[in-house]
Amino acid sequence: MKYVLVTGGVVSGLGKGVTASSIGVVLKSCGLRVTTIKIDPYLNTDAGTMSPFEHGEVFVLDDGGEVDLDLGNYERFLDIKLTRDNNITTGKIYQAVINKERRGDYLGKTVQVVPHITDEIQDWIERVAMNPVDGKEGPPDVCVIELGGTIGDKIFLPHNDSGILDAGDIESMPFIEALGQFSYRVGPGNFCLVHVSLVPVLNVVGEQKTKPTQHSVRGLRGLGLAPDVLACRSTEPLEEHVKVKLSQFCHVPISNIVNLYDVTNIWHIPLLLRDQKAHEAILKVLELQYAGKVPREPKLAEWTERANKFDKLKTPVNIAMVGKYTGLSDSYLSVLKALLHASVAMERKLVVDWVPSCDLEDSSARETPEAHKKAWKLLKGADGILVPGGFGDRGVQGKILAAKYARENNVPYLGICLGMQIAVIEFARSVMKLRGANSTEFDPTATSPCVIFMPEGSKTHMGATMRLGSRTTYFQANGCKSARLYGNATSVDERHRHRYEVNPDMVQDFERAGLQFVGKDESGRRMEIIELPSHKFFIGAQFHPEFKSRPGKPSPLFLGLIAAASGQLEPLLQRSCNNQTKTHTNGKVPKHRKLYPVPVKSPLNSLVNGYYPNGTGIHT
Repeated sequence: MKYVLVTGGVVSGLGKGVTASSIGVVLKSCGLRVTTIKIDPYLNTDAGTMSPFEHGEVFVLDDGGEVDLDLGNYERFLDIKLTRDNNITTGKIYQAVINKERRGDYLGKTVQVVPHITDEIQDWIERVAMNPVDGKEGPPDVCVIELGGTIGDKIFLPHNDSGILDAGDIESMPFIEALGQFSYRVGPGNFCLVHVSLVPVLNVVGEQKTKPTQHSVRGLRGLGLAPDVLACRSTEPLEEHVKVKLSQFCHVPISNIVNLYDVTNIWHIPLLLRDQKAHEAILKVLELQYAGKVPREPKLAEWTERANKFDKLKTPVNIAMVGKYTGLSDSYLSVLKALLHASVAMERKLVVDWVPSCDLEDSSARETPEAHKKAWKLLKGADGILVPGGFGDRGVQGKILAAKYARENNVPYLGICLGMQIAVIEFARSVMKLRGANSTEFDPTATSPCVIFMPEGSKTHMGATMRLGSRTTYFQANGCKSARLYGNATSVDERHRHRYEVNPDMVQDFERAGLQFVGKDESGRRMEIIELPSHKFFIGAQFHPEFKSRPGKPSPLFLGLIAAASGQLEPLLQRSCNNQTKTHTNGKVPKHRKLYPVPVKSPLNSLVNGYYPNGTGIHT
């Protein structure tokens, strides 16, 4: 097994995750099988209980793992399926060591950071690196490891002039020590360190400065790690004399210094690595230059075509993203990527209009009238509306108003998780005239509880207690848009993350009123997909289709939204039906399981009858 470690220095947010993913793409295109590991030094066991404002979105894996968003980058770039063990945290490591200590595995020894914590880290990496993630048998050839946080920055305190690691990264120390030991454990030719650093330009002098990178590398060496490859981030291509200076002071050959300057979209990053022969530098360190006697060369024709196609898109499609974390795009990173994949496939230039759901509410008209006016202008000017998942009652009324506007004005609508539940509540209130319709998440005493807490959920523990991971949805109607988008499949496997669900005791009332539940789980009692047949495109999904979207294989539901928003839905549905998808169940539908051992409160009798955020920039 060969290992590539990607570290970062100077500042956070340089793009280590994208760099690690791109290195994986280039190595995979050279004919190697690649897996990845992300190390997050925080004490949390996983990302599941963290706010999106802390580390961005929580990415969900097939096995139900709630992990860092960088694992989403790995899966999208490399088209692989990772597990929760591919995300290492301090919490997981300490928990594993403490469990061993309680069992007596250490035979009475004093348990210490070195060697017990560091050994656990190394053992974890070796164990997980051997797991195949590409659907093939046997271990991968290369494991790309990304170490979160920054290395090499020091602060000098009045009482300590020797310097310490940047505050906040102290928890990284056991991992750095473990990785230093690991490089010796696996031996020469099996370990390559790629250090991502920043080469800034001071506006005053207009000169590219190498000193921050020099200090970062010096700090890295002081911690027992020496870079084999330097990946230098900059706004413009590095000047040749800057590379010479970096090589001289960082002790890295010029051929091993790669410049990752700003590009129009991140699909160009693997191409930058290829064009600068980064694969040759890495493969040389890993002693993998040849496949037999033939030099390994990256085959990235499809990747190049996709990156160039993105840059040439001219016709815009405006999608209103209605949520409460609109100030931080990373909160909806996978949703943005899925929209981007779909828009490129439909040959449209994606323009995302961020609409804070709170600004749509009536209270906003009184308190912040300008924001209210702007939000409604964006919503009404959009070609399609998307309400993503979320938790809590802040901004819920604004999301309900967005769903109502889409339904009444025949605007394409896609609701994901909470977005589907919102659409159900709005339908109950507006069409079925159930004024007390609500979710028990927002109103535990709702007279018409359209959305309820799932029976198997926990109300005392937050972490890993939701309905998580890949579950099968069975289509109930062959001719519905959702089934047609999935190639007339009888079932589909998608990833979930929710505690609440549509009240199954109200489903018949909803269907009599015109709302169709076209997808259900194996029990037939859990609603997965809703549709309004009379609407151009009004679909809600309890699952998160964005987590399985790939650049070359866009999510069908996102593809449908973009197609409907750009007037291409019917041709797309015809193509999807011609390319029929095989069923995920081999035609065998399991018997219904009883999920509700206790009666659910009956409702009242019903009266049934690469994107551009606001066009100002791009993040792909």
